[in-house]
Amino acid sequence: MLKVVVVGDSLVSSDTLEDAARQLNIEEPLEVKKFEWNSNLEKDAFQEVILKIEKHGPESMEIPEGILEEIETADYLFVHIAPVSKEMIDKAKNLKLIGTCRGGLEHLNMEECTNKKIPVIHVIRNAEPVADFALGLMLTETRNIARAHHYIKEGKWVKSFANDPYKTTLRNLKVGLLGLGYIGKLVVKRLKALGVEIIAYDPYVDREKLKQEGIDIEFVELEELFSISDIISLHARVTPETTNIVNKKLFELMKPSSYLINTARAGLVDKKDLIDVLKNKKIGGAALDVVWEEPIAAGDELLELENITLTPHIAGDTIDAIPRSPYLLRDVINDYLENNTSDMLVNLK
Repeated sequence: MLKVVVVGDSLVSSDTLEDAARQLNIEEPLEVKKFEWNSNLEKDAFQEVILKIEKHGPESMEIPEGILEEIETADYLFVHIAPVSKEMIDKAKNLKLIGTCRGGLEHLNMEECTNKKIPVIHVIRNAEPVADFALGLMLTETRNIARAHHYIKEGKWVKSFANDPYKTTLRNLKVGLLGLGYIGKLVVKRLKALGVEIIAYDPYVDREKLKQEGIDIEFVELEELFSISDIISLHARVTPETTNIVNKKLFELMKPSSYLINTARAGLVDKKDLIDVLKNKKIGGAALDVVWEEPIAAGDELLELENITLTPHIAGDTIDAIPRSPYLLRDVINDYLENNTSDMLVNLK
C-alpha cells in the first residue's frame, strides 16, 4: 500500500489535496494521511504567516503535530505552503516525490530535498492571472491609466505626465523579458497576439524546445536586453545569483523612455537604485506588484514618486487560481510519472 501525506492550510484544504491525490496514476490501494497547518486563520492573518515563511524559510516555522511519525513511511508528500523542513526530510525514508501547488519554493528546504535525491514538483497555479496582470501593468504605466484615475479622484483634471515626450502605443514598443519560464511564455503569447516585438534573456531555457512550443523570439545578453528594450518585464526567481540583479549597472543602460515592470519578486531589484533612477527621471517609469516590505510602510520613498504604479501583490489573486491548484498539481505529477520528465520539476534535472 502506498502512503500519501497531505498538509492543508487556510487557503487549500487537506480534503482537496486528498481528492487530488486519489486521482493520481499510482498503484492502489492508497493510504492518505491528512494534516492541517494554520487552517483556522482568516485570510489576512494567514497572509502574515505566508510573508514570514517566504522571508525566513521552513526552518523558522512550526510543523504540524504528528507529521514526523507519519512521514517516516510516506511515499508522497503534497502541500500548498506548509513548511517542509530539514527535520521532515531527514525522517522521510521512503519519499519518492514532494508536490507543492504553488510556484514559490520558499517553504521547502530545497537543499535537503536535492541532497536526498527527492524530486520536487511545483505548479504555477496563477500563471494566467499573472501574465494578464503583467500586460495590464505595461498598459497602465505607459499610458498613465492608474495615475490619471488617482488625480480625478482627487478632483484634478490632469492630462500632462512625465512621459509625454515619448508616450506611444504598446505596439510601437519593444518588450524585453528577463526570465522565460511558464509565466514568461504566457506573456509572450499575449504580446505576440498584439503584434508587439519581444526579446528575452534566460540562460537556462532550452531554445529548441521553446520553438517546438511555438515560441520563436530573439534571445540577447542581459546588458543588451536593458539597453534596447522599451519595457523590461521581470519573470525570474530570486536566487543567490538573481538577488538584486536589476541594479544601478543595468539601470544606467536603460533608455530615458523605458519602463520596468515587476510581477515576480521584489528581491530581483535593488530598491535604492530603482528609487534613484525614478527620482532623477533616468527612466520613464516603473510598475510594481511586489515590494520589499508588505504592506508598504507609510513613509516609504516609493510613495513619493510620481512615475511609479504600485499594486499590493495581487497579480495572481483570482477566485479560481488557488482552489484549483491541487488539480493542476495532479495533472503535472501524472504527466511526470508517465514521461519521467516535467518542466515543473525544480531539481534533479
